[in-house]
Amino acid sequence: MISNQSPFVQDTTSVSYIMFLVLVALIPGILVHCFLFGYGILFNIITATITVLIAEYLILKARNYPVKPFLTDYSAIVTAWLLAVSIPSIAPWWIIVVGSLFSIIFAKHFYGGLGSNLFNPAMVGYAILLISFPAIMTKWPSAYASVSFGEELKLFFFGISNYDAIASATPLDYLKTELLLNKNIDQVLAEPIIKANPLIWVGIAYLLGGIFLIYKKIITWHLPLTYLLTLFLVASLFSLANPNNFAPFYYHLLNGGTFLAAFFIITDPVSGPTTPKGKIFFAFMVAMLVYLIRIFGGYPEGIAFAVIFMNICVPLIDKLSQPKVFGHD
Repeated sequence: MISNQSPFVQDTTSVSYIMFLVLVALIPGILVHCFLFGYGILFNIITATITVLIAEYLILKARNYPVKPFLTDYSAIVTAWLLAVSIPSIAPWWIIVVGSLFSIIFAKHFYGGLGSNLFNPAMVGYAILLISFPAIMTKWPSAYASVSFGEELKLFFFGISNYDAIASATPLDYLKTELLLNKNIDQVLAEPIIKANPLIWVGIAYLLGGIFLIYKKIITWHLPLTYLLTLFLVASLFSLANPNNFAPFYYHLLNGGTFLAAFFIITDPVSGPTTPKGKIFFAFMVAMLVYLIRIFGGYPEGIAFAVIFMNICVPLIDKLSQPKVFGHD
């Protein structure tokens, strides 16, 4: 699957090494999530991994490509894991299967495979699920509910459980809902779901994984740092202008998929820009769109939509941000 587009990665060994380290960097966040919320996220990961490997195998055979080099480059597994950790850990199995199939078939192979896909595959699968099944995709396990292993299995396989007792809105969703009920920021931030939100620790674990990727030179600082600084600045400006209706910057940095997006999603080398200036502009615009969707949009989190929209702009961004060739105007 040799690509004539960025990032011109043609050595499957180097792709395997990069993707393997990305999987390693995801492990701290996954372990913290399991510790705080149970084993549901592992069910998601296993199901997504099996689904993408089967789908990739069948597509490669149908296209008469050699199977082993591409199944062992870990790229499909990275897509599976990123999608799996984005889906609520109390979602039924078929949600994970549908999202995984969309990610691999429509977002990856319809464009030619690894190196040719225009959109981030995991975010396409997530966006399809969020639009199609919003009730399932916006309910996560409550940090205050004790869920047994058997209860998690019933939820995963049959969708049968005392669902209302363990399902909870995310802090971002809760904030938006409460503000619509004319509560001010101080009242909302004092609520237990906000003050004792363990999802913050999951985000910090992804932050540590992202720092590991920068240390190993798998990603550069341009995308994550620009994304986080932009989100910090825009949230600070809105909060200073109207502190009663807009949450402080730390709320937006520590909630939602902020750190997962900064280090693992917008850093996708295929669907993102390749030049340093292009990366900075891409990350800036993604952060702006994420904040605007969180505050003014119909969804509590805007990462998937922001990334997909900016993926469309990547060819233009790369064209306009290319450095001038010496000796040419």
